[in-house]
Amino acid sequence: MKYFHKTKLVFTAVGVLFLSQKSFSQDGKVAVSQDPKFEQLLNEKRKINSSITINDRYKIQIFNGDSENSKKTLIDFKKENKNIDATIVFSTPAYKVWVGNFKTRIEAEKNLNELKKKYPNAFLIKPNK
Repeated sequence: MKYFHKTKLVFTAVGVLFLSQKSFSQDGKVAVSQDPKFEQLLNEKRKINSSITINDRYKIQIFNGDSENSKKTLIDFKKENKNIDATIVFSTPAYKVWVGNFKTRIEAEKNLNELKKKYPNAFLIKPNK
């Protein structure tokens, strides 16, 4: 019985070696076709992600209300302030327009004073998510 077991093992090992010598693998060459707009979209997403840092940054909330008015407020703000980041944040049940990405409170307060002229209900926030 031991002899039968050993010969079966030897034949199996020889068979595996023989088959591995005769088997062929794929070339390993892959051609990826990618839409040229994909890279552009990816760059836009990276830009947006880098501008929306929530932790340890101050922001100014200039609007709180419904979806349509928040979009209008955001568009108007971006037309007048091209150098300040702005985004809409949804917090049930209201939409909020947050502007700025200020490292220090002093910098945020200076901008708040200017923004209060047009947006009297604006206030300073430091979101933490």
